Amino acid sequence: MKVQTAFRADEISKGFLEAAVGNTPLVRLRSVARGLPEGVEVYAKAEFMNPGGSVKDRAALAMILAGEKSGELTPEKTILDATSGNTGIAYAMLGSARGYPVMLTLPKNASAARKRILKLYGAEIIETDPLHATDGAQIVARELVAKHPDKYFYPDQYNNEANWKAHYATTAPEIWWQTNGRVTHFIAGLGTTGTFVGTARRLKEFNPDVRAISIQPESPMHGLEGMKHLDTAIVPGIYDAGLADENVTVTTENAQAMTRRLAREEGLFVGPSSGANVFAAVRLAEQLEGDAVVVTILCDGGGKYMNEEFWNE
Repeated sequence: MKVQTAFRADEISKGFLEAAVGNTPLVRLRSVARGLPEGVEVYAKAEFMNPGGSVKDRAALAMILAGEKSGELTPEKTILDATSGNTGIAYAMLGSARGYPVMLTLPKNASAARKRILKLYGAEIIETDPLHATDGAQIVARELVAKHPDKYFYPDQYNNEANWKAHYATTAPEIWWQTNGRVTHFIAGLGTTGTFVGTARRLKEFNPDVRAISIQPESPMHGLEGMKHLDTAIVPGIYDAGLADENVTVTTENAQAMTRRLAREEGLFVGPSSGANVFAAVRLAEQLEGDAVVVTILCDGGGKYMNEEFWNE
């Protein structure tokens, strides 16, 4: 049985890519979650199994569909947005399949593998100041749109309601069904904040007692691509600060160590943001008592980070 998504068959292409987005497995973590209190379980949503390799496929598809439905995205326009990599890959993949050129602004220090994937899909890349992270990429994208408003479709993933609604409509119902309604805690990192906001909001509607915990990097200067330190960054317009029951931080080193453990102990080859999510999920689970089901997100695969030194530590 598959969870009914928000994307009706008459609203999307019947091609493989669109049909393959979502309905990802929910994996129970056993080795890295050994020794937990009796009755406590930790699960991770395998979002790296989306066709573009990340959780961002859901939001990108939703924003493209919303643009087409509103008439803002037309065949003669180029999709333009700021990205740290994964949403850009999803845009590029879907744009290629649906016939749209794609232009992306992203920090110069984004992984070389991500840039290569983007170029293979045919996307045009504008590299921005790495010291300004994705905030700088957003500023450059907005400048381009201001100069040529008729040339671009600007989804603006940080402020687009379709971003969080994709997870409200698909990710959360999938988690609810896959846990048979047993989920008690949802914990996930903040970037655009769409995954956390949409999933947490819907899970709380299913059961108001579900606790939502958000994760941020411990400091502004971190190595967790796709995650934001909100106190020192442009806060996304879609972020709901009142949604989290608790906010926690994770260091880059702890996230990277868990990423290595996931590969070696669980057979899950994922990226550092996934490591951050799992590290925080296990730390949370260790503090719980009684029956509890903690769910987090495996954001993307590890292939985009093959050249990173942390694998060797």
